[in-house]
Amino acid sequence: MKVHILDDWFDTLRRLPCFARLQDHDVTVWTDHEPDPGKLATRILEAEALVLFRERTKIGAELLNHLTNLRLISQRSVYPHVDVEACSRNDVLLCSNMHSDTPSFAAAEHTLALILASYRQIPQQVASIRAGNWQAGVGRTLRGRILGLYGYGRIGRAVAGYAHAIGLNVQWWGSEAGRARAKADGEHVPESREAFFAGSDIISLHVRLKPETRGIITATDLAQMQDRALFVNTSRSGLVVPGALETELAKGRLHAAVDVFDEEPLRDTANPLLTHPNVLPTPHVGYVTEDEFNLQFTDIFDQINAYDKGMPIHMINPQVWAKTT
Repeated sequence: MKVHILDDWFDTLRRLPCFARLQDHDVTVWTDHEPDPGKLATRILEAEALVLFRERTKIGAELLNHLTNLRLISQRSVYPHVDVEACSRNDVLLCSNMHSDTPSFAAAEHTLALILASYRQIPQQVASIRAGNWQAGVGRTLRGRILGLYGYGRIGRAVAGYAHAIGLNVQWWGSEAGRARAKADGEHVPESREAFFAGSDIISLHVRLKPETRGIITATDLAQMQDRALFVNTSRSGLVVPGALETELAKGRLHAAVDVFDEEPLRDTANPLLTHPNVLPTPHVGYVTEDEFNLQFTDIFDQINAYDKGMPIHMINPQVWAKTT
């Protein structure tokens, strides 16, 4: 099959063991990002199978309507960036392993790294010593503080394990069902949402972005956080009401560590999430490790081979396959 891989910005996949799974296919790797659907359609017009790097490119009807050779989109995890109805109308099968039993340990590790770097002022201290100065300030100790984890899922539980190891106390909030699971597992759940936000030194989000979770963190929630509390988001920016975090940061009370943004790639150097001294930003690298990529793209490439053998797996819109067989 003619396989096109989008948005492999550092040409990483060719160097990973999983890439050998595509040895029987004609593979084109695109190492830049083309946001314009018309221009993107022209460059990948011959593609029979399209490989996505998570949500880096939106796959909408305008693009799909031009891709007359496309038969398969292969990716991993959730797919809010893919117009599934448009895929079905164009007889394009979407396959995506939802990996329900495997947390992203890379994302959990990055969450811990952001917390540590924020509390110990690591970016500021590095900048200071590189500039020929010495210490730039005084950091804070994590041991004994309260970490509030919003979302009782796989990644959140992995973060909790790391947190316990360094002496943080953990409490939970989330959906009613999530809170019930946490209580059943003997975890601490405050008596109210207000108590969760007000009683946490650090709050970290670990929730999937879906229509029902969009904007789940409100301005009121952030206003209830303690002075100097740290808000961490390695999940999705859409979980927070637009502008709410920026407004609260402008008051100078909160600190934030943010790996996700409303617009990605974010290159607006005037954006307050990049410029505010209380914010530690990273460019959506929570899941970006060689190990995580090899794990994810093994699944993605296996989906291509399964389709090529006439036995597709992890089908999101199986009616397309039923119609073509």
